Amino acid sequence: MFKLDEFANGALAEKFNIEAQRVLENIADPNTDPKKARTITLTVTLKADENRELAMVDINAKASLAPAKGVQTKIIMGRDRQGKVEAAELKSGVVGQTYITDEGDVADDRGNKVVQFK
Repeated sequence: MFKLDEFANGALAEKFNIEAQRVLENIADPNTDPKKARTITLTVTLKADENRELAMVDINAKASLAPAKGVQTKIIMGRDRQGKVEAAELKSGVVGQTYITDEGDVADDRGNKVVQFK
């Protein structure tokens, strides 16, 4: 009846291949869960004319992808001298602990340089 790779001048196969590429890129993305299922849905909708001699065919393809994994971090919270809430990302891993940055500088728990070597 129909050769799917030739249907609509190859548009059906092309739409599938575009969505398949998106799925493969999503699977290869290290920020997604590799165990989550991905799907490709092809929808072919036919609408006949009054005489039932012709049908308009609408072709759509849609991929359902795995979402990106969430990212977590810790923030230090407190109040300033006026009582206003303030927060900063915890960089050192432990509140109040200094650490050595990737650049070799000594920094406080918020990532601010505390010692400069000369």
